[in-house]
Amino acid sequence: MPHPLSHIRVLDLSRILAGPWASQNLADLGAEVIKVERPGAGDDTRGWGPPWRKDSEGKDTRDSAYYLSCNRGKKSMTLDISKPEGQRIARQLAAKCDVVIENYKVGTLARYGLGYDDLRKINPRLIYCSITGFGQSGPYAPRPGYDFVFQGMGGLMSITGERDDAPGGGPMKVGIAITDILTGMYASLAITAAIAHCERGGGGQYIDMALLDCMVAFNANQISGYLVSGEIPKRYGNAHPNVVPYQVFACKEGHVILAVGNDSQFVSFCQVAGRPELAEDERFRLMSGRIVNRDALIPLIAEIMKTRGMHEWIEVLEAANVPCGPINNMQQVFEDPQVQHRGLKVEIPTAAGVPCPTVASPMRFSKTPVEYTLPPPALGQHTREILQQLLGIDRQAADALAAQGIV
Repeated sequence: MPHPLSHIRVLDLSRILAGPWASQNLADLGAEVIKVERPGAGDDTRGWGPPWRKDSEGKDTRDSAYYLSCNRGKKSMTLDISKPEGQRIARQLAAKCDVVIENYKVGTLARYGLGYDDLRKINPRLIYCSITGFGQSGPYAPRPGYDFVFQGMGGLMSITGERDDAPGGGPMKVGIAITDILTGMYASLAITAAIAHCERGGGGQYIDMALLDCMVAFNANQISGYLVSGEIPKRYGNAHPNVVPYQVFACKEGHVILAVGNDSQFVSFCQVAGRPELAEDERFRLMSGRIVNRDALIPLIAEIMKTRGMHEWIEVLEAANVPCGPINNMQQVFEDPQVQHRGLKVEIPTAAGVPCPTVASPMRFSKTPVEYTLPPPALGQHTREILQQLLGIDRQAADALAAQGIV
């Protein structure tokens, strides 16, 4: 069967991470994605190495691993949209696409005649998704924005990291650009919803995605707790504000994540730990009591966990259906039998004969499984194909565009 979005063509004018992550999701779902990049330079992330993609001789190419992480399944076309002729070609492309994704500063593409109001005149069914730091309106709208800033500004860093009075305490960012990834995910969902609306006769529409909005929404139960109680959430390090015990514990060798999510699991843990009386203690019997009395309970559990090694604890806890797990590095992640069984590492064949490693999409369909046929493209790899086959521009005219630096 055709893939869910195999009838959709996307004009991707975005770069870095949030927009490309969204368009990669759409490509995984079968959409044809045309990635427009600056001639000679391309997406900024191509140069964010090392590490670099290798060629057939094992030498470094000009494409970083960062770029590879969010650009599979796409076609690359170079186009200088700062020039009138480049803008004209971009409008021709938009007329033949269902979706446009862009992450320029507010108003930039409108000055080029490539804003939503410009393009919907030539394509009323167009779904146009803008991704910016602060959105299209408000006092901060003109500002640029970066993931790290929004992790702090949106509240995430205020609840991430150890307490101020603990060793190493203070605000801490997440180890990936989570605001960008999150915004890309929300954008993917918004775009697919807009496609469904359009296909029911609703026509195209404009989508205004802001990194700040997504980060604030991402705070989920933490921000809901604040809105309900008026109490500002605190940092708990690896602990959980509403579930106890739910954190990392040092063992005789290594560390274990103990994630006791309910009272029956706590009873099971106490039995495995050889301390059944803790589950009968009125301070700890119920989750609400364990939350209030965490400062009394956690030191007791910490001492218990030091009596066995990590692997021994995981074995006995899993046998008792107590949620737990190790802390893996990236090598250990891909050595894990469950990760291997799920096929989370994929190698996409390339023309150079060197497979491109990537992480499989977590979206699993029973009838339309994701396929990995297009590796992240080389800069401008598909420019001639798109000009000639999609826009009907002959070879001579394409040569002239290249000579002028338009493509």
